[in-house]
Amino acid sequence: MTSTIPSLIDLTGKSALITGASVGIGRATTILFRQLGASVIAVARNLEHLKSLTEECEKIKTNGFIHTVSADITKEDEVEALFKSVHQKFGSKFDILVNNAGILEKGSILETNLEQYDRVLGLNLRAQYNITQKAAKCLIEAKGNIVNVSSVNGIRSFPGVLAYNISKSGLDQMTSCIALELASAGVRVNSVNPGVTVTELHRRSGMNNADYEKFLEHSKTTHALGRAGEAKEVANAIAFLASDAASFITGVTLPVDGGRHAMCPR
Repeated sequence: MTSTIPSLIDLTGKSALITGASVGIGRATTILFRQLGASVIAVARNLEHLKSLTEECEKIKTNGFIHTVSADITKEDEVEALFKSVHQKFGSKFDILVNNAGILEKGSILETNLEQYDRVLGLNLRAQYNITQKAAKCLIEAKGNIVNVSSVNGIRSFPGVLAYNISKSGLDQMTSCIALELASAGVRVNSVNPGVTVTELHRRSGMNNADYEKFLEHSKTTHALGRAGEAKEVANAIAFLASDAASFITGVTLPVDGGRHAMCPR
């Protein structure tokens, strides 16, 4: 008689809220979570991208469901409406929160005005704080967990993207603090810190196609593994931290960056 070895990462029966879910790392994570059996509420602003995400996820034949919500999580009324949907779909508890939504904008201390600073910090940190605060009681009831999507910029300093660096460093500090605050309630809190990852993030920051290709080529020299990462590789790390396979891991900022955090140019 052959025995079946259970999958190390299994999210069957789990429920998850994922922000910034329609593109890039968020999209890859949403699809992977559905493949692993989780029910997902996927949040993003772009209706067209959410529609195509739904169509892709509905082809996945596992237990659970995909429900999409179009919302700007920097707006309090839209966050309130989002959590009404969460309570309708999941009840008073859910298992996993993935804080993924974020933007990248260029600018040094000489160039970054307060409007830009507020915009970047508003989405990358303030909105994550608000979502986490509203989700906390639901996660405590489920003894669930949080995975924040930060960046290697949170643990290393890079010039020219000051507001972004500050936001990701703040998110890492939020990860550590909330991990300590919620540990006694059985809620784990971790972050992943990607290096350069092939998504639309840099193009949306203003890079044209030619500059982006040069940037990816340059990334071969700034990452020890000699390349930029793929969104699915970050999604794999998120799924691990969100699963019971990581049941004794909390307060971690996990670089998923091809070794970039370890490099010191000579």
